[in-house]
Amino acid sequence: MSNTELIRKLRAVLKPENVLSAPSELVVYDCDAFTVERHIPLAVVFPRSAEQVAEVVRACSDHGCPVVARGAGTGLAGGCTPPPNGVVIMLTRMNKILDIRLRDAMALVEPGVLNLQLTNALSGTGYHFAPDPSSQGTATIGGNVATNAGGPHTLKYGVTVNHVAGLEVVLGDGSILQFGPVEDPAALDLARVVCGSEGTLAIVTKIWAKLTKNPQSCRTIRATFASIDDASQAVSQIIAAGMVPAALELMDRGILDAVEAAFAPGVPPEAAAVLIIELDGPEAGLDSLLEQVIALCRNWNPGEILQAKTPAERELLWKCRKMAVGAVGRLSPGYMIQDGVVPRTRLPHVFRRILEIAAKHRVRIVNVAHAGDGNVHPILLLDERDRDLTARAQAASREVLEECIACGGSITAEHGVGTEKIELMEKLFAPADLRAMHRVRQAFDPASQLNPGKKFKAICQ
Repeated sequence: MSNTELIRKLRAVLKPENVLSAPSELVVYDCDAFTVERHIPLAVVFPRSAEQVAEVVRACSDHGCPVVARGAGTGLAGGCTPPPNGVVIMLTRMNKILDIRLRDAMALVEPGVLNLQLTNALSGTGYHFAPDPSSQGTATIGGNVATNAGGPHTLKYGVTVNHVAGLEVVLGDGSILQFGPVEDPAALDLARVVCGSEGTLAIVTKIWAKLTKNPQSCRTIRATFASIDDASQAVSQIIAAGMVPAALELMDRGILDAVEAAFAPGVPPEAAAVLIIELDGPEAGLDSLLEQVIALCRNWNPGEILQAKTPAERELLWKCRKMAVGAVGRLSPGYMIQDGVVPRTRLPHVFRRILEIAAKHRVRIVNVAHAGDGNVHPILLLDERDRDLTARAQAASREVLEECIACGGSITAEHGVGTEKIELMEKLFAPADLRAMHRVRQAFDPASQLNPGKKFKAICQ
């Protein structure tokens, strides 16, 4: 079957208006938010059901054409960069909330549902979907499942896999399977295996999402520090004291400059770093817990400690954190945002190393972090038109991740491996571990039809 015949078959399956093949249309889909690597796909298709996804996969399989599932394209590691001459299956039109069952604390959604869309649908019910990535206004729940996304409240509530009861998926041969949503101790928990597999095992077409009861109350503070070292030492001490805040976020001065220009939150200019700390739970005892947290912060010479007194003030604090990455455009025409994770006691060390690595490679790096769970997001500023600067930024990025590994951490907490970090998989895992992962992939997708060259590339060759 020629490429022309495949496109003709896809149009027969989905109708012509749901298949893009003109070069001017395809260029929009040549990468995700990791813009360093780009490939123009053969075609982009827009199915509306699992059955249509399955038909597309079967047609591509017959043609020997690889496919990659894509949601909003907000991924930061090249996870949905098209394979050369591959087909992109856009899931954004599968965007219905099919059912909300509060008595079961569960919602059934299609993969194109936005994270924030589900949050808004649950408003006033007393429940919420806990994963809240910073891109939640644009990221899809299918994408959250693909990368096992987290967010600021990961510290207390866990990542996406902790909030998925079941999945409907399409395999590489076009078969449709369902894992869950009823927990069955006699069965392997295959939904959890698919979660975080970045579309290399299956294409997710439905998600049974677990819902979390809203906390009775919360307290949110912003504490400024004279150095990022002091701020990260405070994080380490809070966790060491046995406290589990709902969120514990860090921003350094570099990112604060962008946030100040965008939202004017009034962070004192002398502040080198900020912690946003949120506690939640039963009203009784929250004030006492807050006092303990503030006391621990005071051990590290804080400047201003500001408590949100109203919902509007809390919303502004979170807006400044969640929109921080978007504000980076005020600092640079481009950037790479990294996603390493280290033991929390190693945070002071890794931030010092990031400063050293930035100086070594002559790259400006600003930092945000889900500091409470050791997840660092150094943002390397660049201009892709400057090839030398881009190469230096990539070298610095790799060195940061190598330092995370050396600290006993990992190369990703929530962004995934994609194409960006494949070469580091062999540094992170032993050969036997990689072979085991490869065998799992072969069990799901023997022909490597789905999203080839991602996550498992290093162990497939």
